Amino acid sequence: MNNMCIRYFSRLLLTTAALFVLAGQSFSQEKNIPKDLYIASTIPDSLKEDANSVVRYSLKDRNITGPGRAEEHYHTIITILNEKGSDEAEIALQYNKKFISLSSFEMRVYGADGTLIKKYHKSDMYDQSAVDNETLVTDDRILSISHTVATYPSTIEFIYDYDRKSLMSLGAWAYQDYEQSVQNSSYRISINSDAGFRYKNFNTSIKPVKTTAEKIDSYTWKVSNLKAFKHESGSQSWRVLPKVYFAAGAFEFYGVPGDMATWQGYGKWQQQLNADVCSLTPERAEEIRKMTADIKTDREKAKFLYEYMQKSVRYVGIQLGIGGWKPFPATFVDQKKYGDCKALSNYMSALLKAVNIPSCYAIVNAGANMQPADPAFPNNPFNHVILCIPFKADTAWLECTSSTQAFGKLGPFTENRYALLVTEDGGKLVKTPASTDVDNQFNSEVHIKLNEDGSALAQVKILSTGDYRADYMGLMYLKEDEQKSRMIRMLNMRQPSAFSFTPSSDKDGVKEVGLELEYDRFCDVLSGSKQFYKPRVFDLWQSTLPVEEKRKTDYYFEVPMLKTCVTTIDLPAGFEVETLPTDQNLKFTYGSYDVKYVYDATKNQVVSTTKFNLKNQVIPAAKYNEMQVYMDAIAKAQNKKLVIRRKA
Repeated sequence: MNNMCIRYFSRLLLTTAALFVLAGQSFSQEKNIPKDLYIASTIPDSLKEDANSVVRYSLKDRNITGPGRAEEHYHTIITILNEKGSDEAEIALQYNKKFISLSSFEMRVYGADGTLIKKYHKSDMYDQSAVDNETLVTDDRILSISHTVATYPSTIEFIYDYDRKSLMSLGAWAYQDYEQSVQNSSYRISINSDAGFRYKNFNTSIKPVKTTAEKIDSYTWKVSNLKAFKHESGSQSWRVLPKVYFAAGAFEFYGVPGDMATWQGYGKWQQQLNADVCSLTPERAEEIRKMTADIKTDREKAKFLYEYMQKSVRYVGIQLGIGGWKPFPATFVDQKKYGDCKALSNYMSALLKAVNIPSCYAIVNAGANMQPADPAFPNNPFNHVILCIPFKADTAWLECTSSTQAFGKLGPFTENRYALLVTEDGGKLVKTPASTDVDNQFNSEVHIKLNEDGSALAQVKILSTGDYRADYMGLMYLKEDEQKSRMIRMLNMRQPSAFSFTPSSDKDGVKEVGLELEYDRFCDVLSGSKQFYKPRVFDLWQSTLPVEEKRKTDYYFEVPMLKTCVTTIDLPAGFEVETLPTDQNLKFTYGSYDVKYVYDATKNQVVSTTKFNLKNQVIPAAKYNEMQVYMDAIAKAQNKKLVIRRKA
């Protein structure tokens, strides 16, 4: 961290510390909890409907004692009704040896009649590093414990306390999950009146009771007797489940203070973290300039450098230092040839900086259909970093963790949501681009040669873009048997007796692959001189949906899409078509499915041309029934048989 950065944070710390001077304050005393809340038979019948578990009692009490400091008390009693709710008997609590400590923990297990069966303490918990599939090394750790429920119903009680010396945001109160009812639950937070405390409701209209004493504001929310939400397929939990989000102005994270009253202030905090790590050495910068000297436009230079980075470095998740928020220096990545999303995005920015192309570090909430940042509620909903290049004519967005992503393409992981651009002036929320059906194409050509005995040979050529391209790029690194099983799952393909996968070109964001397939039996039914076939190797659309007459939530696909297939079938010598499947033209408010069949008697070939198109990624609940009927109709259309017969 350079001197300018140190001076900035020192001034901010002196300014904000005064806002959080709190008198010593203990947690609110819990009331005597009725014994009935431990007895399963006392649960009202209305709370059992569609529920796998019932929150009998929950108290979350947080005392914010300063910027980045909090004392927290949690007490929860949950009755598990059946095996589907058994994960309520598990808990994993994150801590950090320097800034976040779990000061006490107890877990109690009760039988259906409320009899205490077992107790667990902090010493019984399993302590491990908080690594996952994406993170290799981190400062954070996890204490976890799990109880195997032997009989249902059973009741689990958790009581634990946290002491935090690092907080970026104040989080949220999520008081109800799917298939879970709530009998009693409350949340209390106390904070200095001058701290700039804010809250915002999502999928709920509850209001807190507020009291103030000695410049300390206390807010208390309570809910009771909430019936369970039944999960609807294709819905997104953030659009359904109730939450109250919290935020304050000043914060301190891993000893570094900042201001989150505005998005601009948040961006300034990140900008100062990045200030001393985003340049290459003068010698390396000169090498980069020589590499790109003959490239004419800034966009072409950026594309060259992005592809150079993809070939030169690899993604490794390392969350060390300031909670994983300060990137490793660009010089480190340049030398070691690895980094996480922050480090690689920062490195790409440094490459561009060497050739005088401005770019912006961009923080985003990643994941298909993840909840976007709310422009009206500055907080920290983010988990990933990408890069934005604001060219004069347009803007390019780069996913720097991928070695295969096409230049300027994001995909469902980060597209169509707000990202926080980190600029010299601070943070600015900007929408990432949304893909259309044309951006996510699956175009295929299939040639099937039928044999007299019902066996067949098939050649398949697939051209894919966008989200489909990402699928086929990943196949290149698998073994042949894995490629086969993955392709069969992806395409819902007939099981071949022999399979050969051939990756071909990848140019301008279009990936080509080829398949050679053999089938000992391709015919569905042999009946005398007739043969019945499903006239394709795979279907363009495999999904059907359950009937839900009173659908309440929108249905989410990952991306809009466009899929086509031209299938040519060579009939065996001496055979002709008896029955050709009928053409279909199916329409839906947000898409269409068309298939046409032509029999060329001269060539003794059947050619089918199929097109499936989905214009919208999100289907409103009001259109769900229309979509369900439409998809059923597609399934029926794709099951129509081609019947051939031996010529007389």
